[in-house]
Amino acid sequence: MNTDMPNGMARLDRIDQRILELLQQDGSLSNLELADKVGLSPSPCSRRVKALEESGMIQGYRAHLDARRLGLDLLALISISMDRHTPERFDNFESQVAACPEVLECYLITGQSADYVLKVIVRDMNAYQQFLLGTLTRIEGVSGVHSSFVMRKVVDRTALPLAAR
Repeated sequence: MNTDMPNGMARLDRIDQRILELLQQDGSLSNLELADKVGLSPSPCSRRVKALEESGMIQGYRAHLDARRLGLDLLALISISMDRHTPERFDNFESQVAACPEVLECYLITGQSADYVLKVIVRDMNAYQQFLLGTLTRIEGVSGVHSSFVMRKVVDRTALPLAAR
């Protein structure tokens, strides 16, 4: 892995790229299995994975859970408008939503009438109403909320498109 590119992006060789692709597909692969799949012996493979972890390119390993089997059936995309566009207002909002386990993702956006988009998951509409009225609208500065509910996931991917680099 070479990190001498001007924009700070690491240059990956074919083997590093393949390691990342395989670990995105199955983060539970043993080093022995991974080494076999990329055509390396275990020691160099382990060193490469460690280097990718230390560089921050691999940020962790997580289990992908089935929300429905866990009783989390309602997925909402929520657009949030703020009353004032100040760093303090944004910092407060961001720290408050970061503390909410229902919030899976939060993006500060531009090009829309909203300031943020949240991806929220809850049990059902009653739980959503409780989250909306009991938590979200009570955050100082929230002036508008627009909720859209996901009917069906069309694409559910977490793997990054490494070949497109």
